Amino acid sequence: MARPRKFAEDEVVASAGETFARNGYGGTTIDDLTKATGLGKQSLYNTFGGKRGLFMKALLASTADAIAAVDEALSGPDATPLERIKAQMLKVAIVLSDDDRQGSLFTKATVELGHRDTDVAASALDGFTRLEGIYRHCVIDAQHSGEIAADADPHALAAYFVAVTRGMEVVAAAGVGRAELTTIATTSLAALPLAGRTGSA
Repeated sequence: MARPRKFAEDEVVASAGETFARNGYGGTTIDDLTKATGLGKQSLYNTFGGKRGLFMKALLASTADAIAAVDEALSGPDATPLERIKAQMLKVAIVLSDDDRQGSLFTKATVELGHRDTDVAASALDGFTRLEGIYRHCVIDAQHSGEIAADADPHALAAYFVAVTRGMEVVAAAGVGRAELTTIATTSLAALPLAGRTGSA
């Protein structure tokens, strides 16, 4: 049965996002969405304009969640900037290798639709740009604290870590396990140009 008109939109969007992330946009039907959200078809169309409207809402929510998680991890005051980067990369490896984890709609939608849907591409680019900004600020903080070489390019390093973490999510979806994901994370850290010396991070 359809829900009454009053419902928590964020809960509906979250449920739809899980369905889209699991099945992909092309593999998700209206019936899948009504089952996942509890909304009747007419309510879904009236509120979100249909499948695509709900998908875009879910994509924006997933992107915001991904950005907030990285921002929280790299902005904490309880460790040095370099330690926060290290902890974040290892956390990504652990989280992605959790058997119960479902990949983010943010990354899955980019892979599925980014090359042919301008709205998805624009949303993804905005998300990647904002993630890059978070990493860049942390790298700059690490330069100011004397952990990373002052002449290193924070923009290039930030883009590098965004690319590595998104790539880790893709290979994790293909079945790469925790040991290899951890190796990817630690290898990426070795690329950091530490202040005063060259070597692994």
